[in-house]
Amino acid sequence: MSYEPKNILITGGAGFIASHVAEHLFFKYPKYKIVILDRLDYCANTKNFESMAGKPNFKFVKGDIKSPDLMHYVIKQEEIDTVMHFAAQTHVDLSFGNSVTFTDDNVLGTHRILEVLKENKNQVLRYIHVSTDEVYGENASYSDEADMKVEATSPLDPTNPYAASKAAAEMMVKSYHRSYGLPVLVTRGNNVYGPRQYPEKLIPKMIMMLQRNKKLTVHGDGVSKRSYLHVKDVAAAFDIVLHKGVTGSTYNIGTAEEHSVIDIVKQIIRMMKPDVEPEKMIEHVRNRPFNDMRYFLDLRQLESLGWKETIKFDEGLKQTVDWFSVHGASFWDCCDLDSVLVAHPVPLVVPALVDSQASSGQPPAKKAKKVKFLVFGKTGWIGGMIGNLLTQKGFAWEWANSRLQDRESVERELLHSGCTHVMNAAGVTGRPNVDWCETHRQETIRVNVIGTLTLADLCAMHGIHMTNFATGCIFHYDQSKPEKVERDASLVAKDASKTFSEEDHPNFTGSFYSETKGYVENMLREFEHVLTLRVRMPIDGDVLCNKRNFIYKISHYNKVVNIPNSMTVLPELLPYAVEMALRRLTGIYNFCNPGAISHNQVLELYRDYIDPDFKWANFTIEEQAKVITAARSNNELSPHKMWKEFPGMLPIRESLIEYVFKPLQTEKSKAKIGVKK
Repeated sequence: MSYEPKNILITGGAGFIASHVAEHLFFKYPKYKIVILDRLDYCANTKNFESMAGKPNFKFVKGDIKSPDLMHYVIKQEEIDTVMHFAAQTHVDLSFGNSVTFTDDNVLGTHRILEVLKENKNQVLRYIHVSTDEVYGENASYSDEADMKVEATSPLDPTNPYAASKAAAEMMVKSYHRSYGLPVLVTRGNNVYGPRQYPEKLIPKMIMMLQRNKKLTVHGDGVSKRSYLHVKDVAAAFDIVLHKGVTGSTYNIGTAEEHSVIDIVKQIIRMMKPDVEPEKMIEHVRNRPFNDMRYFLDLRQLESLGWKETIKFDEGLKQTVDWFSVHGASFWDCCDLDSVLVAHPVPLVVPALVDSQASSGQPPAKKAKKVKFLVFGKTGWIGGMIGNLLTQKGFAWEWANSRLQDRESVERELLHSGCTHVMNAAGVTGRPNVDWCETHRQETIRVNVIGTLTLADLCAMHGIHMTNFATGCIFHYDQSKPEKVERDASLVAKDASKTFSEEDHPNFTGSFYSETKGYVENMLREFEHVLTLRVRMPIDGDVLCNKRNFIYKISHYNKVVNIPNSMTVLPELLPYAVEMALRRLTGIYNFCNPGAISHNQVLELYRDYIDPDFKWANFTIEEQAKVITAARSNNELSPHKMWKEFPGMLPIRESLIEYVFKPLQTEKSKAKIGVKK
């Protein structure tokens, strides 16, 4: 006999699978009332139920399953007789770095629901608990078709925190069936794909990365096999289980068709870019701590109820690629795709910023939720500027007081501060200059290497975005990137290949300071949550008194070399650093203004705007080497990656005039040459 529900509560109904199930039941059975309960976590989207919104037999309730009072109210108020529990944390990658959240939502959340159902068991006649194939752990064989996970006989052997939380929830569900007689059914599903899926999952992620011309990141060698079932077939399976499933039973939902991850990625590339060799678009990255090789399920119990797969993978993948190519970006315009479309995402701040359409006139941070900065480098020049900037912008922030190399203290401070973002401007540069590092090598290593890597590791463990203020003084002009190149009127090299890009590795080891910085930069490439900003010859607005300012330095030297270099105008660029952190950008950026300006060209501006009587003399690099201990780096860094993020960023000469020299122009200068426009 078929079960006939009247009022169905679907938890997590603003999510991918649950919304498709809700739609399927809503339109196939118009006499049913569908109630969606969802707290609208990062992967939820109210567009998922737009087709049902406003109809008399549909209702959306925003709320958390861990609120017993709300659950009681909804069940009583809406006369719920059936609960389908989809709400869960599901992304395996995030479970490695934020596992307690998975226990909280998946185990405690389920337990809360069961307690409410126990008190309403005379009213709620069917409870479908949605689990996963990952509770079984991987199959013993990579290719044996007889090696199937069977509902009644295969043991649960989860291998990652997500799967363990789902297995624990299942145990709780089954205990309530046996102890209290709750009418439960459990489903264990293979991977699901299709339109509207949040792009943290493999297939939509690869499609959207390819749309952005990004390389597709594959964990390890990509040979792990997965069985992908189209979401429409999944919805039909839940229809069958709802109406024909036997209370107390478990049903595998999946497909016998298997594909390796690398084969799926190559298939997507061939569909979207048929003229491109797939391998050229693939980047193999660090694998998960443990990555199951195969989940292969026995489907006979579900098929015995009358279900069968109708959409083969090739057909469904083509439909999915077509949908995301047209609708993906606009459908998920509510989320920060830059933080999602990475190899190893970190837990997101939900939501990071409120609707950009809102107009409040408040500082940017007042529009943010839960964003908090912890700033390392309290006594430093750039660290102090960052603190002042965050205060001006109205962000929640505090100074870090621990030493970078003291792991226990740093971890304690990260956790106690409740920060979502770290800005690291701490480091040893030497006073009065980098020559100090030559005779204090252990101290330099302790902070610049051990300390920075310790902070990066701890931020990775706790899901915190880290911005590291690094240096561009790790390159030196050579034959392929020469000093003398053709530059445009803005002093930008016309041939970008002759400048140092973010992909280039350090080639300068003339100073111990640069050597430590170059080493750390290469190590930080392995951390997916770190934003590395290469600062070059930093300049603030105080060229008259700040002895660390590059212009102050060269204006007080007896002689200067005359070599074009990239430079960082801090008053213009530091606000970009905060915005990049909020966007959760990662990787390396040349954090300097476009173009390369020589010492003489800078001092000419100093003369024109500050002191018309100023004079200076030059000497050669060889002559300079006689009066310094460590060699100095000279280079031009490519501006184009940074310029793409901030098209309004000024080239170096224009930025110096706008942010440094115009505000400081002296009356003496104005009297001699007039106010420059």
